[in-house]
Amino acid sequence: MAVIDQPEEAAALLDPLRSQILRNLSSPGSATTVAATLGLPRQQINYHLRTLEARGLVDLVEERPRRGLMERVVRASARGYVLSPEVLGSLAANPADTDGLSARYLIALAARVVREVAGLLRLADTAGKKLSTLAIDADLRFASAEARASFTAELTDSVRSLAAKYHDENSPSGRWHRLVITAYPRPSERTSR
Repeated sequence: MAVIDQPEEAAALLDPLRSQILRNLSSPGSATTVAATLGLPRQQINYHLRTLEARGLVDLVEERPRRGLMERVVRASARGYVLSPEVLGSLAANPADTDGLSARYLIALAARVVREVAGLLRLADTAGKKLSTLAIDADLRFASAEARASFTAELTDSVRSLAAKYHDENSPSGRWHRLVITAYPRPSERTSR
């Protein structure tokens, strides 16, 4: 997975034809093979492939001679892409600017997670280190609004208890971590696409 955090990369990725080309490059292909699949001229596909390669969205797999020319075989640089809110600069959602009890606050938190974790991952990759993270993902079905409220109260008490047990404000070798716990109605299969 790649996180897109540069406006030029985002623009290249969001172009409908380039997105279609990337979908066709989950396996290595050339301008000729992609053009045949999409029913478009090879020269048109080659132009877009050059743009995608310049933006780091496709990687060169090999060059091979074909009909007196060198055919470039490329592959999408990732299986999936996520747009970082960083692409929006000062227009990006900020939890501090949002009502903490609203659904928009949850979206702003998620945007911050993408932005911060992508930046930390980039630093870890540059340093040749792994980034330690923790994620819990679970689907729950509450019998009633009262059951959801009871669960929320119990979860809050549990998190507070764990935080009190393990948090050390003054540890000289400690490292701050951010904990975000969210819950929202699970979308139906049709609406989540």
